[in-house]
Amino acid sequence: MTNIASIRCFLSSKIGLAFTLGLSVLGVYLLWTHTGHVLLAVPYVVLLACPLMHLFGHHGHGKKGNPS
Repeated sequence: MTNIASIRCFLSSKIGLAFTLGLSVLGVYLLWTHTGHVLLAVPYVVLLACPLMHLFGHHGHGKKGNPS
């Protein structure tokens, strides 16, 4: 069984559903009680995400195709 198949099997079980629901409730609670902190962190998350997406999104700047 592959990893994706085992994850799908876990998420379709009753325990997986309860775990997902619990994580969702916890996320909503944290967002509800700490909205100010989350909003203050958004610009920094965007600034950090831009270089990371650039580094990991280009896959080495074309090393696959042309050797020259």
